[in-house]
Amino acid sequence: MKQEISPKETSRAQAFELWMSSPMPMVTIVKTLDVTRLRKYAKRHSMPFNMALCWCIGKAASRMKEFYLLPEQGKLYKYDCLAINVIVNNTAGGISSCDIPYTDNLDKFCSDYMALTQSTSTSCQSSFADGAMVIGTSAMIATELDCIINQYTDQFCNPMVMWGKYRKHWFKVNLPISFQFHHVQMDGGHAARFLEELQKTINTI
Repeated sequence: MKQEISPKETSRAQAFELWMSSPMPMVTIVKTLDVTRLRKYAKRHSMPFNMALCWCIGKAASRMKEFYLLPEQGKLYKYDCLAINVIVNNTAGGISSCDIPYTDNLDKFCSDYMALTQSTSTSCQSSFADGAMVIGTSAMIATELDCIINQYTDQFCNPMVMWGKYRKHWFKVNLPISFQFHHVQMDGGHAARFLEELQKTINTI
C-alpha cells in the first residue's frame, strides 16, 4: 500500500525542495561486487543467478527506510512493501516488464519469480505489483559491462539496479553494478550504504 505524505514530516524535506523540480534529479553510482559466493549458492541450489541477485537487492533495500519513500509527479509517497522489477524476453520476440513481490523467504521469492516471469513471457503482457515500491533491474548478460547509465523519464522515478555479464578471475567472480536513484529519495551516502548492504547480503547468503 502507498500513501501520500508531507515531505516536511520526513528526513527528505530539504532534498525534496532542492531536487523535486530538477530537470535531471537522477544519480548513478557504480561498484564492483564480489559475487563468488552468490554464484556458488545459486548453482548448488539450481537457482538462476539473476533471480538470487534480485532477492539480495530486495533484502538489502528492505533494511533501509529510504527505499520505502518515492517522489512521483511532484508529491512524496510512503510504501509498506517492496517489489523487484525484471525485464523478460517474451515469446513474441520483444520484452515485457514483470514485478516480483519481495519477501524475506528466498524459496518463496524464487517460486514467485519463476512463475511470474514464465507467465509474463508466455502472455507477452507486463505484470505489476500495485501498491509496492518497485526497484527496477536490468540484466544485459550478453557481454561484460563496466557501467550502465539509464534513460531518465519523469514518469519513472524508481531506483534501478543494472548489470552485465559477471567476470571470472581464477577462483573469484566479480560483477560491476550500476545503481541509479532519485536524489529526493536518497543521497549519495545512502546509495553507497545500500551497495555495501548488498555486498554483505551476498556474502552471507
